[in-house]
Amino acid sequence: MHVDLVGGYYDAGDNVKFGFPMAFTTTMLSWSVIEFGGLMKGELQNAKQAIRWATDYLLKATAHPDTIYVQVGDAKQDHSCWERPEDMDTPRSVFKIDKNSPGSDVAGETAAALAAASLVFRRSDPTYSKLLARRAIRVFQFADKYRGPYSNGLKKVVCPFYCSYSGYQDELLWGAAWLHRATRNPTYLNYIQVNGQILGAAEFDNTFGWDNKHVGARILLSKAFLVQRLKSLHDYKGHADNFICSLIPGAPFSSAQYTPGGLLFKMSDSNMQYVTSTSFLLLTYAKYLTSAHQVVNCGGTRVTPKRLRTIAKKQVDYLLGDNPLKMSYMVGYGPRYPQRIHHRGSSLPSVANHPAKIQCSAGFNFMKSQSPNPNILVGAVIGGPDQKDRFPDQRSDYEQSEPATYINAPLVGALTYLAHSFGQL
Repeated sequence: MHVDLVGGYYDAGDNVKFGFPMAFTTTMLSWSVIEFGGLMKGELQNAKQAIRWATDYLLKATAHPDTIYVQVGDAKQDHSCWERPEDMDTPRSVFKIDKNSPGSDVAGETAAALAAASLVFRRSDPTYSKLLARRAIRVFQFADKYRGPYSNGLKKVVCPFYCSYSGYQDELLWGAAWLHRATRNPTYLNYIQVNGQILGAAEFDNTFGWDNKHVGARILLSKAFLVQRLKSLHDYKGHADNFICSLIPGAPFSSAQYTPGGLLFKMSDSNMQYVTSTSFLLLTYAKYLTSAHQVVNCGGTRVTPKRLRTIAKKQVDYLLGDNPLKMSYMVGYGPRYPQRIHHRGSSLPSVANHPAKIQCSAGFNFMKSQSPNPNILVGAVIGGPDQKDRFPDQRSDYEQSEPATYINAPLVGALTYLAHSFGQL
């Protein structure tokens, strides 16, 4: 298609570049730095480098007006091989959205990612920051003007992998919220006030992840009310409180499920992404509440910022090994961690040890083997245990054993806070 799409990230254990989860990962890494970058010390440069690797790619993917290149690689063909990225010979087909085949969800998320990242680089690289902000504005206009879910036009290639199940309204609200924060342009505040309800601001969906951004938008917009005293966004404090109340065990509106060992459990397929994203939101909201001297009110039950931090810490502690199996779900961390993760590069011998090409189907011998992965993917967080705290550690079990960028990204902010502000819990 005569476009340079070198760079970016594979989302998980395969060799496809999916733009939707990649953009969300970028937004969450950026939000982690925006809220907690001051505590990152020597790691701040690494965080910025990781964000820039993504935004450089997103700038390429949005280089043509009213067009976004949203995927590189054919997932079905990719999944029929088990190959190292170095050996990869599956088709690098390119898929895009444009005026005729819109995708307000992936476009809205891309705008959010570019806007959030523009805040990260505002001081250290003002020129790059301005470029990101300008592109975010253009991409959001496209998302809003040509409305539709990207999985309509691209159903064959993006479903069932990253189908947009929650619609695109949440991404329009989320994108506008980030542009409001990044540009301070009153147009976006006005957009949120006029469209918030239509875009589902008050909906009672309490899931936050690569597909559904409603809760994240509520927490983000509540800051403008709590900290900047923007009275017109008063409702978002209530919407954010509803989410918090849904998580508090024993509170009047509690709806969250926890495993017997205490892990938040949303769904069997890579559940840990909801644990990391929820922990991040709890710590971030606790920060906003603290600076505004406010609490959450759950039908007469007062919930303090300290309580939110305690819940978040319990989730992160579970993830790192304080659980019935005494298993850390972060690879390479602690005495016991997953050995057979669902990840090509980790499970196949390295090029240093096996210089010859490993063909498409030959790789499945390694996939099916019971041996531990030869290459330890240090720091990767995987899907995690089931509803009863069980974890079989099987490579073929992608629901529990596959790592993903969007599981790790929100954890960066949560770990930063917990590592450096532990005494303030």
